[in-house]
Amino acid sequence: MTDVRNFIGLAERPSLDNIAVTQGPIPVPGPGEVLLRIRATSLNYHDYLVVAGFIPQPAGRIPMSDGAGEIAALGAGVEGWRVGDRVMGAFFPDWVDGPPTDANNGAISGETADGFAADHVVVPAYSLCAMPTGWSFAEAATLPCAGLTAWRALQVEGRLEAGATVLLPGSGGLSVFMLQIAKAIGIRTVMISSSDDKLARLKELGADHGINYRTVPDWAPAVRDLTGGRGVDLALDIGGQSTFARSVAACRMGGHLLVVGSTSNGAPELPLRDVVMRHIRIGGMAVGSVAHLADLARFVEAHAIRPVIDRDFPLAELGAAFRHQLSGAHMGKITVSL
Repeated sequence: MTDVRNFIGLAERPSLDNIAVTQGPIPVPGPGEVLLRIRATSLNYHDYLVVAGFIPQPAGRIPMSDGAGEIAALGAGVEGWRVGDRVMGAFFPDWVDGPPTDANNGAISGETADGFAADHVVVPAYSLCAMPTGWSFAEAATLPCAGLTAWRALQVEGRLEAGATVLLPGSGGLSVFMLQIAKAIGIRTVMISSSDDKLARLKELGADHGINYRTVPDWAPAVRDLTGGRGVDLALDIGGQSTFARSVAACRMGGHLLVVGSTSNGAPELPLRDVVMRHIRIGGMAVGSVAHLADLARFVEAHAIRPVIDRDFPLAELGAAFRHQLSGAHMGKITVSL
């Protein structure tokens, strides 16, 4: 192992045009910490907001919330891990188990704490989760954010069982993971996309129904028609202002709407009468705990689920990777190998 690491530290005014790999000393793990040799990370919309400067960071912050690699060294007092173990990092490194709190959600990898756009990083030992057996590093790097958000939405917050119906927007990593997990459980899926070609590919992956929102811009009635007029048990919303009211309208009486982010500008207007008179439960959530991630890893192993990876980039082309993400041409996850 050399004594130099390659990493990306954000510029004082970060943008996709000034992302650059630099070098510095490899950090040394302290008590309770481990040194990871990171082999892969993957792109999330949250990461774009960081690297493009929409979530302000101090100069030098190492971005990227996903990370997978092997343990290179152990700090004093670390138990349960060995050098060479293949592991995944955590979006919330201090959220080990239990409900979210101000304390355990304070550190966010790639935002309030350095992330995984580096070939060597130091993290708390308690933040790690073993990779699914037989997975590549690129595959494992897709789980800690998108995969875990999908798992928590369906099983922890949604508590859905076979026969339930969910509404999933788009064909990015989160929606594809939710489709795969839902299919394994026996949950029916309605997918929304701007592309008939993508909808056809989603049906090949097991989607029950697909709606092109460009040809059917008022898609909530179509969702209800596909569910026999009832509406879905759970709708996932990532569009914010552009989709929120329709997501509410697509839910059944007493249905559940989960908001996990927004890809549009502006806050949505609350359709108050629909929410109140149709008893819609609206909740927000962000990723999950290390314990949730371990549950997910066991689930994908048991059901032989593998992530859909659209394209892999080298670290030096991280800006190009984000441009590919913004183009909307991808299906599934975009990964970066280190």
